[in-house]
Amino acid sequence: MTKINSFPSKIILVDDDEDDRDLFAEAFQSLNLQSDLVLFKNGQELLEYIQKLDNLITTHIFLDLNMPLISGMEILRQLRKTLKVNDSFVTIYSTSASPRDVENAYKYGANGYLKKPSSYQQLCELICKAIQASTVNYGKQLAKNEFILNKD
Repeated sequence: MTKINSFPSKIILVDDDEDDRDLFAEAFQSLNLQSDLVLFKNGQELLEYIQKLDNLITTHIFLDLNMPLISGMEILRQLRKTLKVNDSFVTIYSTSASPRDVENAYKYGANGYLKKPSSYQQLCELICKAIQASTVNYGKQLAKNEFILNKD
């Protein structure tokens, strides 16, 4: 597994699926990362949280696309307009790997794209890979050929 030298102060997961949130939290805890994990079940909760912040925060946001209330793509667009988190590293974290979803995520400013893996071990490895990418490329979008973090 990749060694990560620096960490975002907060790692946020926005996912409406409780099982996916629980699995992500378990993987995060097992990695013993030096960041706070904040979980939200929908994008509205995330937007309300961000509005309450007093200042800019260093964050890595894992954002599901298919959610009720507000889609992940709409949340992404709103995040890119919010000064408090505009430079945050946003990884789309979705079951979808459709070319259209990937292209739209890239177009609307996601930094990376991660298709939800099928195993716990892969999830741990991909969380590390995504966080490593954010520490190296903070505030920058990955090159298009590196945008999908778990490309075969």
